Amino acid sequence: RLGYREAYDLQCAHVEEVLASRLAGRPQPGFVLFVEHDPVITLSRRASASDHLLASEADLRADGIALEHTDRGGDITYHGPGQLVAYPILDLEHLRFRLHDYMRFLETVVIRVCDAWDLETRRDPCATGVWVGDAKICAMGVRVRRWISMHGLALNVTTDLDHFRHIVPCGLHGRTVTSLQKE
Repeated sequence: RLGYREAYDLQCAHVEEVLASRLAGRPQPGFVLFVEHDPVITLSRRASASDHLLASEADLRADGIALEHTDRGGDITYHGPGQLVAYPILDLEHLRFRLHDYMRFLETVVIRVCDAWDLETRRDPCATGVWVGDAKICAMGVRVRRWISMHGLALNVTTDLDHFRHIVPCGLHGRTVTSLQKE
């Protein structure tokens, strides 16, 4: 388990390493960090993300949930125990990914993981992520700087879904979340 800020700092260090390799003429594909976080709600750089926070910071603290502002895309999400978080730090230029294709690639990876558990999942053309019916099982939010990705995806495995009551997940009103365990 790794704190959110610690994971962020580790991602930044790997971004610099991947960039330095490219600039030295020795591009490398990159790294993927797999972590589980202590309970934390993260707000993206989107101005409206804080509108989707339904609890005060005091209420979050009382529930043992931290609040972090971050520089990824997307909106607002919860990370915590029982959730597999993957942070691909990839040289998208070297791998010849456009951003849209990269996001669809991440969705495909999660769909294949869920297939291994005989869980029927899908994409939603209007909302990035992976879905079981109308419930989101995997949230995604990335940042790309100089064509190197960071941040990534969060797959709910045995996540306590009650913690999502503090937010409008991904800013999507009327949508719910689920987990592998629940399904």
